[in-house]
Amino acid sequence: MRAIQHKHIEVGRADLQRACIPQLVAARATESPGSLALRCGNDSLTYSAMNARANRVANHLHTLGVGAEVPVGLCLPRSLDMAVAALGILKAGAAYVPMDPGYPADRLEFMLDDAGAHVVITTPDLARYFGTTKREVVYLDAPQAAGQPETAPSVGITSSDLAYLIYTSGSTGQPKGVEITHGSLANLTAWHNEAFCVTAADRASHLAGLGFDASVWELWPYLVAGASVHMVDETTRNSAELLRDWLLAHRITIGFVPTPLAERMITSCDRWPRSDLRIMLTGGDTLHHYPPADLPFLFINNYGPTECTVVATSGRVLPQTSPGTLPSIGRGIANADIYVLDEHLQPVPPGVPGELHVGGAGLARGYRNRPDLTDEKFIPNPFGREHGSRLYKTGDLVRVLADGQLAYLGRLDNQIKIRGYRVEPGEIENALNRHQGVSASVVVARDDTLGGKRLVAYVVSSPDSALTHTGLRDFLRDFLPEYMLPAAFVRLDALPLTPNGKVDRAALLAEDAEHTLQDEAWEDSCTVTEQRVAEIVGELLKLDEIGLDDNFFLLGGHSLLGAQLIARLRGAFGVEIGLRTLFEAPTVAALSAEVDRLAGTPTENAGV
Repeated sequence: MRAIQHKHIEVGRADLQRACIPQLVAARATESPGSLALRCGNDSLTYSAMNARANRVANHLHTLGVGAEVPVGLCLPRSLDMAVAALGILKAGAAYVPMDPGYPADRLEFMLDDAGAHVVITTPDLARYFGTTKREVVYLDAPQAAGQPETAPSVGITSSDLAYLIYTSGSTGQPKGVEITHGSLANLTAWHNEAFCVTAADRASHLAGLGFDASVWELWPYLVAGASVHMVDETTRNSAELLRDWLLAHRITIGFVPTPLAERMITSCDRWPRSDLRIMLTGGDTLHHYPPADLPFLFINNYGPTECTVVATSGRVLPQTSPGTLPSIGRGIANADIYVLDEHLQPVPPGVPGELHVGGAGLARGYRNRPDLTDEKFIPNPFGREHGSRLYKTGDLVRVLADGQLAYLGRLDNQIKIRGYRVEPGEIENALNRHQGVSASVVVARDDTLGGKRLVAYVVSSPDSALTHTGLRDFLRDFLPEYMLPAAFVRLDALPLTPNGKVDRAALLAEDAEHTLQDEAWEDSCTVTEQRVAEIVGELLKLDEIGLDDNFFLLGGHSLLGAQLIARLRGAFGVEIGLRTLFEAPTVAALSAEVDRLAGTPTENAGV
């Protein structure tokens, strides 16, 4: 097993000025044309085939007027085409705008309009979202694209050119676009490959959805190194047990696993055998658990806002030696300038909490069409030696430990992390307040029974309104992605306020049966299937009583737990239920009916 280098990794800035992801990938295709580049299920592409297809995409984009600094929408499921299209956009000299196909249509439309993207690459099934006269829709297998030359177009790309534009949750009620340049992306790639000794022999996993910036990290370093990237199927990527087996079966050597899932994998799964896996990377949320002493691979915790190109700090997590302390987030990566400052932008002593500020080569250009917010968050670096250097105010509270690593202490504002995604409660509140039955709302994160976080919305209803849990979730689905939907809604007569008129979040009621919105009255399970499904849901969520009309998501479930529920239903009934079905049939009654339908089982009364 190749060990991680523990020395401070230096990546020359002169090299970064010449670095270009498309050219580096093309060089790998020339050196090892027959080597495996991408695999997704039973489909795969060699470096030669991937490079040729991406060149065709780039040439077609040029016929549509796409070039340097031009954003191109990319709305594809996780697939070989997704990677090919992203590479093709970069080869055209343009910047890709990753958009998760599961996002609401209005959100996708806003992102394209805000980015100024007049071209979007998607599939015929998703084209209904973009079938307007103001933009061109491109399909990779259409004759216009597939018939283009397989040679790369002549494009000059500099480190200051835009590489991708990714949208995160915004406190104003609209997502905000973060502009990342080729130089910043090259710094991430160069640091990663040197720090983790990545070679062409590595087999890397790809789990993250397209809208999560970890997908950037899971792709480009490995393709630059000539390694192979293996994409995980939708069911497996949300289950600790299934993912563990998948990593072993596919002989993965290095991969990223979001924090909540990684914690379950190192603490709940059976003992890990010796395998090809040498490094598990994690990040995106607060890490609460240390790895066991017999874990046969390195466990690396990483931290980084989207504005700092995915990763700003990184460090190996060893088995716990100091009870009562959380694992650190490591030290700054190559060419990252790390400062812990007080409110006067003065450094705080080691051990004293302060706001983390990040500068250096990984810093984003700023926010798309938001010069005010860019100036607020990207400030002049008072310690910088280079003219025009800046610091990003992360809003995260940290302290420097005795060994120089950083301990994460929490947020300075109301921004929260849910399953690795950064969420601005204000965006959810803005959407909730559009509902005619809601006069005011506030959204907070609560600890769930399984050690993670869940969103809880507190709502003040309008007179004579009849709000229900499912009704509000269905309403929000038109505006928000699934990970931003609250797990519970608590009805209040009025929002509690502090003396200065701000919402007093500390005074918000705990969830209880009286105030938490339900769909219908609780009913006992009455068929054999319903009784068993209720037992499985209760065991998974650690609840004693589950009713026929209890909603899996209302009780605290989310997509990660949903994958585990699907696996248990498969074991109990021998049926294969998709995650989308769970979203559409989240109650015990509806889920049981789907189980019976798939199993061809007549309804039987359990005598309850």
